[in-house]
Amino acid sequence: MEICTIGFTKHTAQGFFGTLKEEGVARLIDVRLNNVSQLAGFAKRDDLRFFLESLCGADYVHEPQLAPTADLLKSYRGGEIEWSDYESRFLDLMIERRIEARLSRDFFGPRAVLLCSEHTPEHCHRRLVVEYLGMHWEGISAVHLPRECLTVAGNGSPSEARG
Repeated sequence: MEICTIGFTKHTAQGFFGTLKEEGVARLIDVRLNNVSQLAGFAKRDDLRFFLESLCGADYVHEPQLAPTADLLKSYRGGEIEWSDYESRFLDLMIERRIEARLSRDFFGPRAVLLCSEHTPEHCHRRLVVEYLGMHWEGISAVHLPRECLTVAGNGSPSEARG
């Protein structure tokens, strides 16, 4: 099963929703901690829900279990910790939350996309979520949208789960 990911920054509304429609996305799973920020433009929760349904025929779901904590995000964005530390702590958080047991594979079907703000997946937790699920569920692969954003190095995934 493919799980898509996308960030909304550096995209026009036309490009963003056009990509989702082209990819046949049926459900957008918002994995942002704050989904109502004025800085989100067309990707604010209520606007996003409307545009997804109207333009793509897709559902909107906010899933905070797949978001970092406020403290973790603040530490990384504030430069207190490096990406590798953030990645490790976020992996620990997913283990603690047991997302693979709390969410079913069906939640990510038939064609789901994880939404966050980062333009590319290299330094974004949405990539980490798909990689984590791939360690627990057979046959999971990531498709980072738009497809020209596929620049994640082969060493990007955690090699083993802790805990």
